[in-house]
Amino acid sequence: MFVIRLWNYLKGYVIIKVEGLTLEKFINLSISKNIFLWDIERIDYTTLEAKVSTAGFRELKDVVKAVDCRVSIEGKRGFPFFIYKFKYRKMLLLGLVFSIFIIGYLTSFIWTIDIVGNENIKDEVIRKNLESINVKQGIRKKDLDIEDIKSKILINVDELSYLSLNIKGVKLTVEVKERDTESKIVEDESPCNIIAGKKAVIEKVVAKNGKSVVEKGDIVKKGQLIVTGVIQDEGMDSPLLVHADGKVIGLTTRSEIVKEPLMKNIKEETGKIHISREVKINGKSLEFMNGDIPFKNYVEKKEIKRPLKNELFDLPLEIVIHEYREVNIREAEQNIDALKKSNEVKAVQKLMSKLPKDAEVISKNTNHNIDNNIVTTKVTIDVREEIGVKSKINSINNLQKQED
Repeated sequence: MFVIRLWNYLKGYVIIKVEGLTLEKFINLSISKNIFLWDIERIDYTTLEAKVSTAGFRELKDVVKAVDCRVSIEGKRGFPFFIYKFKYRKMLLLGLVFSIFIIGYLTSFIWTIDIVGNENIKDEVIRKNLESINVKQGIRKKDLDIEDIKSKILINVDELSYLSLNIKGVKLTVEVKERDTESKIVEDESPCNIIAGKKAVIEKVVAKNGKSVVEKGDIVKKGQLIVTGVIQDEGMDSPLLVHADGKVIGLTTRSEIVKEPLMKNIKEETGKIHISREVKINGKSLEFMNGDIPFKNYVEKKEIKRPLKNELFDLPLEIVIHEYREVNIREAEQNIDALKKSNEVKAVQKLMSKLPKDAEVISKNTNHNIDNNIVTTKVTIDVREEIGVKSKINSINNLQKQED
């Protein structure tokens, strides 16, 4: 079927509308005369649309007379009609050739750089290092020395253990892997202590290895020693360094404050709209303003179109449509109870987003205050959570520093 459609496109075809009371007879008679119709669509009882080749359309003359129907051309499609448009439109043809040349030229550059695989290292750090060796948006593909780039970036960024570069269309994808840092992993055989990761009240310490130096109810500050990996005994010539292991559960307190004005500006659209368009090429813009914005108060909505973006190409061309909608602004007093509830929900959501998965909220306290037409809500929660953090022991002095 695809081959037939391709052949019809190359030969040219027309979209016809047939009107009459004998549409079925029209179709049957066309088939009997080997006139191929496709994409037949019944519009109503007396009208249908179909596609037919240019040669077939010429042969329809006898069929139309026989069935007393009226046929009109709704559209012309295919390569011959496409070429015919340029016969008397040389400037249009020139513009098409020029556009193809420009697109082909632009595809020889890198216009998008994506960085994937990084968790702790920010994109900006990797981008700055790439830019320092001239790998940035707008570089020619042929100027990219993949092995040289990999070598220089891995030398400059110690936190990376692996880097690969992949070019697809006008996009350069930089895939990285980060090294395992000491703060993330302390090997089982390495001597270490367990220290407090934050200020807390100790609720329970289970020392599987090492010795606990705090008791239930003790208040510890961040960095304070909880389970020591230095075992000292009177009968030992020197302390024994072990890998401290265990669970440290503490009670912590967290707070979040949310402020909202009691009086709020309400924007009501009047229905009047002003539109301007902007063309952006590689960050540089050309705006087509239809006069100044005729409104004192307005809201702006943007629609961004990327006509040259697909799976292979992502050329830096944007068409931005700015829609300015006139609004009337009036001040309204919000419901205090609803505002307090909204503030509390926002504060709780912020607090919960920061909690570890295994943390347990055991109590919550909410305070509201109104001052200068500002509603201030403070939510405080008490949390039961793991606070222990392993800290590698480099020497006996490490213990003394943590105890101090």
